[in-house]
Amino acid sequence: MPRTAIVAALLALLCAAAAPAHAAPVDDALAHFTADKFPETDRGIDELVASGAPTAPAVLGALGDGRLLFDPGSHRVYYAEASGALDDAATGARADGVAQGALKKVRLNNGIRSKLAAALGGLDLLSPDRAKRLAAADTAFHTPDPKSLAAIDAALGRETDPAAKAALLQARAAVVATSGAGPEADRLGAIATLTARGDGDALNYVNQAAAAPDASPAVKNAASAAASSIRFTLSLWQALQNAWYGLSLGSVLLLAAIGLAITFGVMGVINMAHGEMVMIGAYTTYLLQDLVAAHAPAWSEASLPIAVPAAFLVAGAIGVGIERTVIRFLYGRPLETLLATWGVSLILQQAVRTAFGPDNRPVSAPRFMAGSFHLGGLEITAGRMWIVVFTLAVFAALQVVLRATPFGLRMRAVTQNRRMASAMGISTGRIDALAFGLGSGIAGIAGVALSQIDNVSPNLGQSYIIDSFMVVVFGGVGNLWGTLVAALGLGIADKFLEPFAGAVLAKIAILVFIVLFIQKRPRGLFALKGRAVEA
Repeated sequence: MPRTAIVAALLALLCAAAAPAHAAPVDDALAHFTADKFPETDRGIDELVASGAPTAPAVLGALGDGRLLFDPGSHRVYYAEASGALDDAATGARADGVAQGALKKVRLNNGIRSKLAAALGGLDLLSPDRAKRLAAADTAFHTPDPKSLAAIDAALGRETDPAAKAALLQARAAVVATSGAGPEADRLGAIATLTARGDGDALNYVNQAAAAPDASPAVKNAASAAASSIRFTLSLWQALQNAWYGLSLGSVLLLAAIGLAITFGVMGVINMAHGEMVMIGAYTTYLLQDLVAAHAPAWSEASLPIAVPAAFLVAGAIGVGIERTVIRFLYGRPLETLLATWGVSLILQQAVRTAFGPDNRPVSAPRFMAGSFHLGGLEITAGRMWIVVFTLAVFAALQVVLRATPFGLRMRAVTQNRRMASAMGISTGRIDALAFGLGSGIAGIAGVALSQIDNVSPNLGQSYIIDSFMVVVFGGVGNLWGTLVAALGLGIADKFLEPFAGAVLAKIAILVFIVLFIQKRPRGLFALKGRAVEA
């Protein structure tokens, strides 16, 4: 026999031996799908994942979508593409000439679907896409399955990204802690990893580790200590979360009340129409967004910032009009100003209801105010965060106006001693009109912010008028720093009371506290100094 023929025969034998060695695991796994029995399909999923076949993701995806088919005669398995073409499940090659009508679909039940979801997650752990690996690790953590441990360990051996590796370690710890199996050292390491994570899921898993029937005393003690540590951490984060909610609520109260602090403090006018200035600012935002969307859609993202000066000017102009036509004739008669401004508020509400209808009007948020993010254990919504920032910016700008401008100097002089200011040549009537316009304009700005977190309707302002008066009176009439402290303090107190007393009782408790406080300090936390004020 020629030497070349012998070499060719040996190569042929080697290729024949090598091909089955590679194909056998895949073929054996796919053979389970042709049995048309749920237990066999379950085994087929396990063996296909273990085979590491490149076609495994496509085959399992087709199984989940009802596109996995098999030939009862030849026991070959195929999956259908979206285009309708068939591919061979073992090789991924196009299966031309196979009649799809002669094939049967691999059946599923709920158990198989759950198993399939876990298997796909295991495959995603090895995906080249970092986002998919992180998502798969998170899924594995929240749905710990002992059968996924091998896939997690394999992924850990290949992972180089620090964040993905940490997520995989947490997923592995969840599996080990909840399975109640494995060496003691492995369980103790899992408990330490879960303690470092420190959230509610981690607490649940360490409790399961402590309750495992075969848990050693060392594991039980470590799990109990971990549970106590996590509970303490969670209580701290919850307190910080309540403080953030309170700060967010306080910023809303400050934004709604700061304009009232000016009008009430300078002129002593009980302005019951202040809430309607807030409502007018919100409707100005709605109208401006509609105009921008209709005539300059490219500027849609900038419509909210543009609405801030627009709302200030519209609400401020209406406020000046109210002061010049109604309030100027009622100075020194607080009951009449209360009734008159209440009537004005009803007129404004009905005017808006007639013009726009009673239904809520949609105001969209720009992209930078959408979504939320986590800061440690805190969940912070972007919209609320920007409202807090915006409120502090408005407060700072108002301080600059009052302390660094001639108008602010005159307004503070009128606040402290109206008669002396008039004697010094200050036009108190003009200051009154401008101060009322300033307060109303700031209320309009508050309406822009509130349009992002509340319904834009004719009744918007009524939700904040009582709280605004509470903040102003508690902080000290006419004192902006007192208004700031009162708004933030009442907001935080309300959010800390709500978990224990409920929203309504918390509100009542705060109201009772303010009533009792005013009995002791009628001028609020920070009373203004001045002869007229102290008289």
